Amino acid sequence: MQRTSIKITSDKLNLQECYRFVEDASCGGIAAFIGTVRNDTQGKEVTQLDFSTYKPMAIKEMQKIAALTLEKFDIYKIAVHHAEGVLKIGDIPVIITVSSKHRKAAFAACEFAIDTLKETVPIWKKEYFSDGAVWVNAHP
Repeated sequence: MQRTSIKITSDKLNLQECYRFVEDASCGGIAAFIGTVRNDTQGKEVTQLDFSTYKPMAIKEMQKIAALTLEKFDIYKIAVHHAEGVLKIGDIPVIITVSSKHRKAAFAACEFAIDTLKETVPIWKKEYFSDGAVWVNAHP
């Protein structure tokens, strides 16, 4: 049985796909983190974001995060999906879903996974404003 679903795609992310992957009759809790493109950063109006990845390494890092999350927390399954390319305000660049018998483990695992993803996965974003653009998330 597969316990992880990892994806990087230029297609629109699908919350139901992530939910269906982690759901199980043995689990009493499913936690989800859904990142959305907001319209402002530090008081500047954002018009769109452009996500770039080094896909082979990014997928490998996301798989490591999923495996570590399964090891560290009492969870059943985890899905980590990320978008690449240009996204408009309100679009979804990242979805993480986690299932477990109990909610606390699901919430903690979900938070750990998104925090670790932002710190270690080679995905960069360029924020576009009405007066220019800037690259952010210079790590890893």
